[in-house]
Amino acid sequence: MPVTRAYRPDPLFLRLGAEFADPVSPAAFPRHDLRFRNDRAAATIGLEALTDAEWIAAFGRFEALPDNQPQPLAMRYHGHQFRTYNPDLGDGRGFLFAQLREAGSDRLLDLAAKGSGRTPWSRGGDGRLTLKGAVREVLAAEMLEALGVPTSRAFSLIETGEALQRNDEPSPTRSAVLTRLSHSHIRFGSFQRHAFEGRPDNLEQLIDHVAEAYYPQLFAVERSQRAATMLSLVVTASARLTAAWMAAGFVHGVLNTDNLNVTGESFDYGPYRFLPRGDPNFTAAYFDHTGLYRYGRQPEAVFWALKQLASALSPVADADDLLKAVNGFAPAYREALTAALLRRLGVRSLSSEDEPALVTATFQVLEAGGEALGWEPMFFDWFCGAASEARAMTGPRAAFYQGEAFKAFRAVLARFEPDRPERLTSSYFSALDPEQLLYEEIERLWASIDADDDWAPFHAKLSAIRAAGAAWDLGG
Repeated sequence: MPVTRAYRPDPLFLRLGAEFADPVSPAAFPRHDLRFRNDRAAATIGLEALTDAEWIAAFGRFEALPDNQPQPLAMRYHGHQFRTYNPDLGDGRGFLFAQLREAGSDRLLDLAAKGSGRTPWSRGGDGRLTLKGAVREVLAAEMLEALGVPTSRAFSLIETGEALQRNDEPSPTRSAVLTRLSHSHIRFGSFQRHAFEGRPDNLEQLIDHVAEAYYPQLFAVERSQRAATMLSLVVTASARLTAAWMAAGFVHGVLNTDNLNVTGESFDYGPYRFLPRGDPNFTAAYFDHTGLYRYGRQPEAVFWALKQLASALSPVADADDLLKAVNGFAPAYREALTAALLRRLGVRSLSSEDEPALVTATFQVLEAGGEALGWEPMFFDWFCGAASEARAMTGPRAAFYQGEAFKAFRAVLARFEPDRPERLTSSYFSALDPEQLLYEEIERLWASIDADDDWAPFHAKLSAIRAAGAAWDLGG
């Protein structure tokens, strides 16, 4: 298999042993139709030179990569699902396939499958993924990356030729296997499992693994303080992630403790939505009848999950230290949200005293604007603040901007300077409307695939999202 010098295998998770994962075999699929390969991501780990046949061997049949894991591993974990504890979880339709170092940053990255077949944790499921679900996940990951949100990257999508029965899709429906590239799949629920089983030794071992893989600064901390210090790092990373979701208008949908990881990176997209308008009560999952994970409750939901992680760490840490760590979420979130909104608006502050007013005014005007304004259009129109005012005031939403509801926001924004206004020269900003990813468009993209096997609109959308991301330049 041809790999470049950037290919640096480092299967650290393999060292944890039998208490943490189960070796599994991938399903034998009747077909392997390559629908998407992320060569941009592949170049960061030295796999861009693979032919399509070699790509399918690796990410359709999951033949082991050189010097990497000899066999896929289905991770073990527990979790709170809609705040009810579930001890019967684990990778039920996926596995960790390989681990590698990222070129340039040296970060440890996982290649993990979804829809790869049954495991000991399938709980009666078929271990498969619908093609529609895979398409939705590719789109979500690409859009979040473009908006500067910490996210796993959709790496490979292969249609597998099976007919699946599902309650939430017209069936039979097409099948696929997805591979994602992510910084970590160590979940909050990974710790919950060992706490539930009364295994402080496994908790300590997992903490040391997290230190080696993601937070090496933990080795400079006394062992008695290591768990609480790790929690503090996870709290900060989770606050940044949550703030990025809020600034992007992203509603994850299912913020269970098995869907949050230790590096603060979003992954495993199910019933997500991007906000069509400013609405704190917008709920993504049709089965979230109480709105537990609605847009406006996402910070509280992540904080609650962090408290469950703190509880899981209590056998190996001082309670006061854990409480102090988890209570760092609110200030870290406020700071991160301010920074995220400044990036989204393309401005920098002259005085930090003005920043809380801008955050408040931004959310107020988005809610007041409703469908007439929309979520993404407001950021598009006022990117770089006064530098794009002329464009905003003559565009399709100019009538709203001239009304009373917009005055407070405009007055506050005037106190901020444009940040790199040269970005406005991008051809992307000559359009009247921004690139968005709303439910109706996802359905149209899927309809083209489902009815006519027409993938052209899907790939065109991915190209448009990447072009928008280059124009926004919101990474970091």
